Amino acid sequence: MLKEVCVENFTVIPEAAERGAARVELCDNLAVGGTTVSHGVAIQTIAYCHQNNIKVMSMIRPRGGNFIYNQAEIEMMKGDIAHLKQLGTDGVVFGALNESCWIDEEVMLSLLEEAKGLEVTFHMAFDEIKPELQFDAITWLAEHGVTRILTHGGPAGSKIENNLPRLKELVDFSKGKLTILPGGGITDENLTHIVNELNVTEAHGTKIVGKLESKM
Repeated sequence: MLKEVCVENFTVIPEAAERGAARVELCDNLAVGGTTVSHGVAIQTIAYCHQNNIKVMSMIRPRGGNFIYNQAEIEMMKGDIAHLKQLGTDGVVFGALNESCWIDEEVMLSLLEEAKGLEVTFHMAFDEIKPELQFDAITWLAEHGVTRILTHGGPAGSKIENNLPRLKELVDFSKGKLTILPGGGITDENLTHIVNELNVTEAHGTKIVGKLESKM
């Protein structure tokens, strides 16, 4: 079981490593759902994680709020992808939607072009796509090289245990296409139950290896 821990800044990463995190989603500002970290944080995190055989997935998001981006924000995101690729990140995490709550295909193609050579996770913007369109979204993302989709399987704030039937549908549909990464409310206490129910080999959470407290 691969445990991806979502972290804010570098401060809790040494403890996460000690507790068995195999991959880090590196963010800042988790209070707004995560934004891109600074240059210094990225350098320190990537170096430390690679020394400890931990992969780094870097959040690409210029602000909190919705996932509809203007041209200036798109250029920021492309620049951040290029920058983090140069620093050695293993992958990047992003998503873009249009006003119809569908994938902003033009923006995604632009970002995916910049991210060539990296793993790509489409983040929980996926959960804002209408349920009846989510299978089509999985197909589109898979056809364009996205590695995995991070999803809660339901509305933000809902208990992930209540979303397991929907998550199982997404997991089953995605087989052979891409990886569904369940997240949002997964902890060290409910992890085993959730992964057994979904038959998945990786999961995501801020408390997936327990509650982390900075030792710095």
